[in-house]
Amino acid sequence: MDVRGLDWLLVPLHQLVSWAAAGAMVFGGVVPYIPQYRDIRRTQNAEGFSTYVCLVLLVANILRILFWFGRHFESPLLWQSIVMIVTMLLMLKLCTEVRVGNELNVKRHFFADFDPHHFWHWSSFADYLQCVLAFAGVAGYVTYLSIDSALFVETLGFLAVLTEAMLGVPQLYRNHRHRSTEGMSIKMVLMWTSGDTFKTAYFLLNGAPLQFSVCGLLQVLVDLAILAQAYAFAHHPLKPSPHTVHPTSAKAL
Repeated sequence: MDVRGLDWLLVPLHQLVSWAAAGAMVFGGVVPYIPQYRDIRRTQNAEGFSTYVCLVLLVANILRILFWFGRHFESPLLWQSIVMIVTMLLMLKLCTEVRVGNELNVKRHFFADFDPHHFWHWSSFADYLQCVLAFAGVAGYVTYLSIDSALFVETLGFLAVLTEAMLGVPQLYRNHRHRSTEGMSIKMVLMWTSGDTFKTAYFLLNGAPLQFSVCGLLQVLVDLAILAQAYAFAHHPLKPSPHTVHPTSAKAL
């Protein structure tokens, strides 16, 4: 049987693989956050997860959607951004509720205070939502005014994917500052790595704009650095200071 005779099988198979790849692009990005979300709900402790990860992804995906208006790219990448924005808002809602629920007699902070010292450390989810809507409104207005400029559109696309490439940096910095990855879901980071590797390969094979491929490779490198931290801190934990009084021992006294 020649190749032409197999067209009835190869064409639907190719279509099925294309749909599966598109579906993986749209929903694969949110899968890493499922174990982290479940861990936070189970432990009622959000300290191990940096909410700046949510900030990075919200900014990146809002910019990517605006980039689409200037230079249409594949629809799965557009839908991926929409799904990711919804996911990050859900993560923020949970983290805020857990953090505020664990705080006692702490002064409340609001987005409307415009206090840079408490940026992204507000006391209710509504404040985060106001900030996101304000950013989307301003960025959307500037894009509307500059949409005819090819330089602006390409710069917007570069900023979108560069911001997303910095996704793991807040978690990387938090781990370095605490010399620990306690509270961070290793499953989440492993899924980050596998997902970013798949995404980068998808960009390269489907001829996505160059900015997507370059920043995808950078994102994989950051993921690997976080995994290296998890390994290093597990095998060489930070030794407690001999003068430090631990809360458990203080309670016992």
